[in-house]
Amino acid sequence: MRRIGVAGEGHRCLPGTDRAGHIRPGRRMRRRAGLSLGLTKDMIRQLVATMLSVHILAAGLPATTTGAGQVERHLTNVRQLTVGGRNTEAYFSLDGTRVIFQSTHDPVSHTVSGCSQMYVMDLHGDNGRRVSTGYGAATGGYFFPGGRRVLYASTHLTGLHCPPRPPQGDRVRQILHDSELFSVRLDGRELQRLTFSSGYDAEATVAPNGKTIVFTSVRDGDIDLYSMNIDGTGVTRLTDAVGYEGSACYSPDSQRIVYHARHPATADEREAYQTLLSHSLVETGNAEIFTMNADGSGTYQVTANGASNVAPCFHPDGRRILFSSSLSLGLTRDRAKPGRVNSQPAFHLYVVNDDGTGLEQITFEGRVNGFPVMSPDGTMLMWVSDRHAKEPGELNVFLAEWAF
Repeated sequence: MRRIGVAGEGHRCLPGTDRAGHIRPGRRMRRRAGLSLGLTKDMIRQLVATMLSVHILAAGLPATTTGAGQVERHLTNVRQLTVGGRNTEAYFSLDGTRVIFQSTHDPVSHTVSGCSQMYVMDLHGDNGRRVSTGYGAATGGYFFPGGRRVLYASTHLTGLHCPPRPPQGDRVRQILHDSELFSVRLDGRELQRLTFSSGYDAEATVAPNGKTIVFTSVRDGDIDLYSMNIDGTGVTRLTDAVGYEGSACYSPDSQRIVYHARHPATADEREAYQTLLSHSLVETGNAEIFTMNADGSGTYQVTANGASNVAPCFHPDGRRILFSSSLSLGLTRDRAKPGRVNSQPAFHLYVVNDDGTGLEQITFEGRVNGFPVMSPDGTMLMWVSDRHAKEPGELNVFLAEWAF
């Protein structure tokens, strides 16, 4: 849904994709995005949001001029760490030397599967290895402090094969698959189950102090945020507003949490939301960024722009927030055809102060840029993007030095 919370293959096919979930570019996508159907901007944004939520997605490249002449001034020495498949939700270890990410492309066997597994690699994109079981769909990995174990969600207890994809139709929906949270060593041994509720438990991250985990669950009948101790005990519900809250991430001091949420605004919207939820379905669409204290108090809405604002994460200074948004509906450069620009809606990275001021767009290249995260020392930015993609639906992990 990181997603909305967005629920990837467990998080976060829809109009504009094929049966394998790959994005179909060109006139058909533009038509489905509303350029010939007369859809509103909000409806277009809802369709584009899914590209990031569901799929969500050349070494030594300097800061580049993109789109209609914009410069990605914060990004230098851009490097592509993965090649092929759908690589998403990449996060640093706390010492900033390794990366955990989910992918449909095995970096060792170079085979592509229908659903994602969890992998660990170094900052050069080398020494990759799978840490999940290889069964079901594994999503949303995160390092524990110390770097010897990782956290992730998986559906393998309910089925060894890939879980079903959501039905295609005019409305963009995703399935909240029955998944649980697990802890495992980097060699894939000593798998420990942390959650035991029926339904969706996923989208988890670990507090930097190593004491608690925040995650999304449907255990009480809605899609809410919860915290628990790192051994799975002491589960506490943090949110209770009707709607989808997900993709939560702790502040560097472990005292606050940032997340995105989509709350139905009317009685009819709430009824429709709850009807879908009773069938383990949710419609993705516009979402806003919120913060709260680690105990669930002090909720504060950071964005209110009506776009799809997703996958937030704190900057290491604890005062700014990085996220992805469909806010910009401008032009993007087509790297496959130099000199040509696309008028399709796009997801780009933004940074904003935690009080909602000082919004700044970071990326301009590509149509899908998501899951931004800074290295613990604040010197590097990692994210997923479709820039340089050679196949429809391909998303890769990128790493850049952060230029202040």
